[in-house]
Amino acid sequence: MTDNLQLNAEGKLKHFLTIEGLSKALLTEILDTAESFAGMSEHQVKKVPLLRGKTIVNLFFENSTRTRTTFELAATRLSADVINMNIATSATSKGESLLDTIRNLEAMFVDMFVVRHALSGAAHFIAQQTAPHISVINAGDGQHAHPTQAMLDMFTIRQIKRDFSSLRVAIIGDILHSRVARSEIQALNTLGAAEVRVIAPKTLLPAHVESLGVNVSHNLTEGLKDIDVVMMLRLQKERMSSALLPSESEYFKCFGLTEEKLKIAKPDAIVMHPGPINRGVEIDSKVADGPQSVILKQVSNGIAVRMAVMAMAMQTAPAPGRFSGIHTIPGDRHAGSLPAGGIHTIPGDRHAGSLPANGIHTIPGDKSGVA
Repeated sequence: MTDNLQLNAEGKLKHFLTIEGLSKALLTEILDTAESFAGMSEHQVKKVPLLRGKTIVNLFFENSTRTRTTFELAATRLSADVINMNIATSATSKGESLLDTIRNLEAMFVDMFVVRHALSGAAHFIAQQTAPHISVINAGDGQHAHPTQAMLDMFTIRQIKRDFSSLRVAIIGDILHSRVARSEIQALNTLGAAEVRVIAPKTLLPAHVESLGVNVSHNLTEGLKDIDVVMMLRLQKERMSSALLPSESEYFKCFGLTEEKLKIAKPDAIVMHPGPINRGVEIDSKVADGPQSVILKQVSNGIAVRMAVMAMAMQTAPAPGRFSGIHTIPGDRHAGSLPAGGIHTIPGDRHAGSLPANGIHTIPGDKSGVA
């Protein structure tokens, strides 16, 4: 039995709320499972039936483009039914509490909540209150955590650099208000990075930031020396309650990443950014669009990583490196290692009451399977 809310009694992922408290083995399992899904974008059919019959609700109380879209795509590619709640027109805008919203959605027999909220701890609160069969994925809560962003960044780093143990990583910018930075630091330290360095003005660093397991620099030129991975962060002006900087132009002069400054890092250093990018504020366009930038790769990898997290939380993830129970389609060049017959096997599908006892879904008239 485990006392970690994120894990079930067998120590498997149930909710994904924060990187904190998760083992290196579990983070590696997420990365390995994501590897199984990474090539799906090249397939003729971009779907697997791992979450067929499951209903996932995207509850985004904050604006989002990349995160919500990639979560929706991830769920759709796992064959789940997806509901995107429009919070602005929901009963929440009429004064309904967060808990009442959750209770009403539970009554509609949903299976997973993907939650983004302005308040730190919101996803954790929902996971504590929700029905036992429901999983909760944190898509960002206040200044606390953004675990799937951290994992898609770890996946991107591993694709290019392969091994974390020799890597020196610099996280640059608004550390104080960044939930991404906290999750990145936890993930990098758990996966064994050689050094995590934060570079920012003193006004944009939390108190006692060294306790997170980082080295601190207030000078970009000095801080970029010997760096393998450069992670830029957005200035989160919407979370700033007072003027913490003289001006954006002054910030760019001191902490903005330009081609000239990037040369201080290692020649094969990669440049990352969780988005949205403020060009000319934290990063120059020539760097954001340059050969060392992997920013768009991060976006693409977000789909595979979020598929992995959803499948693992619902206990339907395939063994790393292969799919199981995938519908084959004649002429699909990617289907050589998949089962023939067009039969979907979905272990533990609670929606399969009217189906044969072995849990096998046959599709009437499916030319690629049995008649």
